Amino acid sequence: MEVCQWCVHVRLGHSSIPASVTADHLDQNLDINLQENNTLHFRALGHGAKGENEYKFSLEFLEPVRPEINHKSTQRQVDIKVKKREERWWDRLTLQEKKPVFLAPDFDRWLDESDAEMELQAKEEAKINKISVESRVRQDPYLGLKKGYLFMYNLVQFLGFSWIFVNMTVRLFILGQDSFYDTFHTTADMMYFCQMMAVLEIINPLLGLVKTGFFPAMIQVSGRNTILFVIFGSLEEMQNKAVVFFVFYLWSTIEIFRYPFYMLACIGTEWKLLTWLRYTLWIPLYPLGSIAEAVAVIQSLPIFDESSLFSLPLPAVMGHSLSFSYVLQLYLVLMFLGLFINFRHLYKQRRRRYRSRKRKVH
Repeated sequence: MEVCQWCVHVRLGHSSIPASVTADHLDQNLDINLQENNTLHFRALGHGAKGENEYKFSLEFLEPVRPEINHKSTQRQVDIKVKKREERWWDRLTLQEKKPVFLAPDFDRWLDESDAEMELQAKEEAKINKISVESRVRQDPYLGLKKGYLFMYNLVQFLGFSWIFVNMTVRLFILGQDSFYDTFHTTADMMYFCQMMAVLEIINPLLGLVKTGFFPAMIQVSGRNTILFVIFGSLEEMQNKAVVFFVFYLWSTIEIFRYPFYMLACIGTEWKLLTWLRYTLWIPLYPLGSIAEAVAVIQSLPIFDESSLFSLPLPAVMGHSLSFSYVLQLYLVLMFLGLFINFRHLYKQRRRRYRSRKRKVH
């Protein structure tokens, strides 16, 4: 038995009705009617808990109900649904205060007043949100164009970083450690292209094309481009060092999972393994990449001091020039500050992603 705000459900198990008769036979020997005094009468013939017998009962409801009765019979039970005349909560089911001995609540379908209100409110909110989302989608005539642009951008970046990753991996297996020292000359052109394209990741949030924050994107793109163009690109002495291999390899390893994740999201598709990799691999790889970048900066400091490249001229009374290495030392401090900000941002993304998924499962 279940009583809700709108109706009454009475479910009769085989202890109350003939259990051995088929559904067709039961329908032929089943009599359910509702009298004017709000009394439900039930009668069935067949073989049940008391053997071959007539099984019947009556329920006089607490308040008026509608005359229509809906019932469904199966071999296991009979479901009877009676609608209330007024939609409101009853203090009890029957007019008599003492509950009939054969009547018991169906706790699988039990709802108290607060639960029902919360369920109704949740359904209404979901309906409103769905309508709101659909209206926003319909109002944006450029949605398809935006998704097409983002899909192509992520596809191009995925192909670019995949080429770098595969190239470096094959050369590592063939040449071993010797491949460390010519990484820049074999992959720099593609890395230049990918990192120049990555500037769009700063512009996209400003245009409202993606929900990603502007600041984390700016930190990552500007930091990488500083290492690529200033440290590696402008110093030939750095281009033959092993640190180039580790920086490029860590960058490409992260991106060959990040870009396809966003690419599939553009077309509303999700691959669970790829999602897990996108939200997990950064935990070891991101700090390792920052350490490799820091090593590259530290190795470049004496080279900038000796070459005076990018040095800032000073008045004669203050000295000849201010070495660019001082700027890089300040950059080292800011780089680890940026590491903390981005690490915190990525951790929040991961927690938000898997917390929401757990709620859906429950």
